[in-house]
Amino acid sequence: MSFKSLDRLIQKWENQPELQQLHQFRLIIANWLDVVGAPVAKNSRPHSLNRDVLFVATSSSTWAQNLTFQRHRILTKLNPLLSAPLVEIRFSTAQWQNTIVSGKNKPVSLSSLKVTSDVSFSNLPEVKDPVTAFQQWAEVIQQRSQHLPLCPQCQCPTPTPEMERWGICALCSAKSSQL
Repeated sequence: MSFKSLDRLIQKWENQPELQQLHQFRLIIANWLDVVGAPVAKNSRPHSLNRDVLFVATSSSTWAQNLTFQRHRILTKLNPLLSAPLVEIRFSTAQWQNTIVSGKNKPVSLSSLKVTSDVSFSNLPEVKDPVTAFQQWAEVIQQRSQHLPLCPQCQCPTPTPEMERWGICALCSAKSSQL
């Protein structure tokens, strides 16, 4: 009888269908630093995976909100690495205290980070006239919202998650809940 390496045994064990979610979670943990970057990784840790929804613990509510705004970008980077794509990522401070934080892995404040963006603003001309600046901004917003579905009540472009959740835009939903 020959001995097999522990890694090979774990891989064989994880390849069983009922353990596929565990394998997915291990892949997420292994790639988290590369996907989100070092400062974000110091302030967030994947906590659990349930029904293709990734739950991530964050060091503060500020980080949770910031990462919530970036969740689609993170999903776009994570999903190609996984055999079954994630549907959603949820960020919360709830499980942060349960994670081990070593001295070299202290949380970083958002204010100490340099803001980087995939959007380049260097090619935009400097506009000193407020009316022209507003018109340019309005054109950019119109271009971005061309692909969005329209709210059935107000006919405004509405992000897909709002339509999936309420069937109408957030403003119409808020108005109807106040009535």
